Formats: sequence, structure tokens, C-alpha cells
Amino acid sequence: MRIDIVSIFPEYFAPLGVSLIGKARERGILDVCLHQLRDWTDDVHRTVDDTPYGGGPGMVMKPEPWGEALDDIITSGAATGQDQPRLIVPTPSGRPFTQQLAVELAAEPWLVFACGRYEGIDSRVMAEYATRLRVDEVSIGDYVLAGGEVAVLVMIEAIGRLLPGVLGNADSVTDDSFAPGAMHNLVEGPVYTKPPEWRGHRVPDVLLSGHHGKIARWRRDQALRRTHANRPDLLAALDPATLDKHDRALLSSLPPAPQETASTETAEPPPSATPHPAPLAPAGPASAASGAPEPAELAPAAPDPAELAPAAPEPAEPASAAPEPADPASGAPEPAAPGGRPPATPAT
Repeated sequence: MRIDIVSIFPEYFAPLGVSLIGKARERGILDVCLHQLRDWTDDVHRTVDDTPYGGGPGMVMKPEPWGEALDDIITSGAATGQDQPRLIVPTPSGRPFTQQLAVELAAEPWLVFACGRYEGIDSRVMAEYATRLRVDEVSIGDYVLAGGEVAVLVMIEAIGRLLPGVLGNADSVTDDSFAPGAMHNLVEGPVYTKPPEWRGHRVPDVLLSGHHGKIARWRRDQALRRTHANRPDLLAALDPATLDKHDRALLSSLPPAPQETASTETAEPPPSATPHPAPLAPAGPASAASGAPEPAELAPAAPDPAELAPAAPEPAEPASAAPEPADPASGAPEPAAPGGRPPATPAT
């Protein structure tokens, strides 16, 4: 497989020379080419970014250097008989990078990773190259990095270890978490090695039994238990057709999966003994975006007990008004980081 990486920090990819990926490169299984984006600029400052149209903070990577860099890389590959590459752009706004996608990309002969920085790459670059080749905008998680380089390292390691000849035992990938087949939408259970006892902790007896059927069943059960505890979202996506009678019995015996805490933006304010309504949170963009609840209206005065009680020699004094409802949550959540596509994140 050939991999081209375009970045303003090509030195970031030194880790690709060590461990399994480094050995794969030495054996010729993986050919990694690094490119400095600034080599395709034509000004004295080697500028690769500019201010965003529409205003706002941050900078956006200019389309001209990217266009020239990608054109040259694609042309050089064609000169050596390569087919069109698949372009991968790391960005938090992209589709999730999963084990299934790693398997798909491992079957490609040529990948090009475009590492964005700042607020991301001008969107016209992706639109332009989508007319000639396959372009994937990919996210490695729901968070934002300073650039695409870290994400590319992650993706290259996940993809590279799936290439034939990279792992010592090709069957190792079949039992991985999320692997297609029996482990799809499951995480792997606990693993153990020698000695059989360490600081009072013993290896489960079934793993020492030598009974392959019971060991396989135990591992399956542990995968289901751990997925239930740590990734209920995956468990909910399990295909019922892949569950046997034992799987269903085990899952039905487990407590309900933990639920996410309700957002404070939608929760009703708790009761309060404060005699007067609290002031509104300071006005501003953050409050408008948060959807924080408005202060509750005053509750009507409680009914006069004298009207409800039997007649008495002297009328009862009216009860004081009921306590006001809860104060609204003070302050709305802080706004998210400035918008715009976050910097692309390349994989190793």
C-alpha cells in the first residue's frame, strides 16, 4: 500500500518509523511519503492560511497550495502506474472512523491524507477533488485537536496492522474489539497471562482448564458484559440474529444499562425556599444558545384555610403565599469553541 501525507508539520510522523508500521515499511509492505504543504506556496512567507469569509475567529487553509500539492501527488502516482488515490481528510465534522472503515481502507492500494490546521481546509478543496476521486472526511472522535496529524497517525496504525504480513499472527485481528463477525459491535473482554496468580489475583479457572468450548463461551460472555457496562450504545446496535439463547439469557440477567445524565439545559429547576424570584442570567450569545429555562412565574397564593375549615368563632388569618418556584439555573453553559471545521487530523 502507498500512503502520501501532506502536512505543514511532516516531522510529526517520525513514529511511523518504529514498531509494526516501521517494520512494514522496511519490508516494503507499506510505502509512506511525507510532503511539506509549504513547498507549494509562492510567497516569501510561505503562507498557507488566510482569514475566513463571513468573519469570525481563526484562520482557514488556502485552497491554492492544497490544489497544487494534490495535483502533483496524483500526477506522480499516475506516472508510476498507480490508480487514483482515495483522499482522507481528518476533521471532527466527518464520518466516524471505525474498525469497519479501517478494514475498508486497508483494501485500498493508495491513500492520501490531507492534514488540516487552524479552522480547517477551504471546503472547495474537498468539493473539487470529489469530482475526480473518492474523498472521505473522517473523525476519530467527538473532540477537537490542534491539527490532523495526530488523527492520521491513529488511522494509519489501525489500517496498517490489517495489511497482510504486518502482524505475526494474521488471526489476531479476528478477536479484536469491533472486528467484523462475532465481535462486531462488541468490545473485547479481559485478558491474562502468566503467572496464574499475582498479588492475590487469580486467573479465572476456565482459562486454565484447556476446554476450548468453555473458554470460547467465557470470552463471549465477558465481551457481552463489558460492552453492556462500558458501551451500551454498541449493545443497542447488536443484531438480534447474532445472539444465541445463552447470549439472550445473559443479557436479560444484567441490570439496565447506565443512562446518560439529563442535560441541565432541559431539566426543570429544583424547588427553592427563596422568597423572591432570582434575577435573570446575564444576557448574551451564550444564554441565547443554551436554551436555559426562563424564570418561573410566581405561584398563586395558597387558598385561605378558613374557607376550607368548618366555621369557627373567629375567622382564621389567611396563610402566606406559597414559596416561589426554583431559581433558574444561574448562567447558561459556555458556548462551544469557535465554529468552522476543526483542523484535519491525519492518521499514522
